[in-house]
Amino acid sequence: MSRILVLGGSGFVGRHLVARLSAAGHAVLVPTRYRERAKSLLTLPTVEVVQADIHQPDTLRRLLAGCDAVFNLVGVLHSTRARAGERYGAQFARAHVELPRQLLQACREAGVHKLLHMSALGASIDGPSEYLRSKGAAEALLSAAADDPASSLQLRLFRPSVIYGEDDKFLNLFKDLQMFLPMLAVGGAEARFQPVWVEDVAAAMVAALQAMQAAAHAGAQRFDLVGPEVFTLRQLIRFAGAAAGHARPIIALPAPLAYLQAWAMECLPGAPLSRDNLDSMREDNVSAALFPFGIQPVAMASVASRWLAGQSAHGRLDGLRKRAGR
Repeated sequence: MSRILVLGGSGFVGRHLVARLSAAGHAVLVPTRYRERAKSLLTLPTVEVVQADIHQPDTLRRLLAGCDAVFNLVGVLHSTRARAGERYGAQFARAHVELPRQLLQACREAGVHKLLHMSALGASIDGPSEYLRSKGAAEALLSAAADDPASSLQLRLFRPSVIYGEDDKFLNLFKDLQMFLPMLAVGGAEARFQPVWVEDVAAAMVAALQAMQAAAHAGAQRFDLVGPEVFTLRQLIRFAGAAAGHARPIIALPAPLAYLQAWAMECLPGAPLSRDNLDSMREDNVSAALFPFGIQPVAMASVASRWLAGQSAHGRLDGLRKRAGR
């Protein structure tokens, strides 16, 4: 049984990944600053939740002791705007660049050679948004270390399009807005996405770990994780509203009004939309790559329609917990 450290394990993707790792028999260590956020993981066998600040280098080294691999799922969607001469804001820099840098050094010191890192489709140091540039900076940093001929690091980079699931803040946001608003005015209405189910993402990450254990060659590999269908933002909003039984008219805002709306929404709790989000949508979030490891990604309507309509999709996460308990 391997011992796996999962940074960001209490988050949306992390909860599904940790359940699968536990079901596969791995011992899983999940650090969190607030233990209450990981309460859904406490009943999973082989999972240990500890309170810790992973942004402290000494803490990272301590957590990695005795581990065979580490997943880094830590990410933020919003940040203060970059200052003059900077490529991205402070929160993006801290979560997306500095933490991977510290984790890389901690892995070297702890002798952990398997690092699986959550990036983003479209990540590039020259990307259109601060979010994508910070994700691209981390990819470049980690890839350079793994591809060094003297390195023993096995690196797997996962680049998903937008991820949806029963407990997401994506389709559920569109569903909720249409419950209370007579119409939706949105920017980037024609931006294109290739949404991928969270369970397919988690399955790919576990399969990647298994493949790494079977073939211990160093170096970096990248996997685009996308669903089988491409949608515009307008189509996704319409789908969420229709599935929930209260579809509303959608008005596409021109760019100046869209940025004004996003600027105002940045001030709301949770910042449902930001100007940087709009910048990310300037490029299509799609890929022609096949889903890795022979996994057939599901069509969105086949799973999302159930929980958007208010019915429980139960199935996957509860089923994995039961499997883990056997």
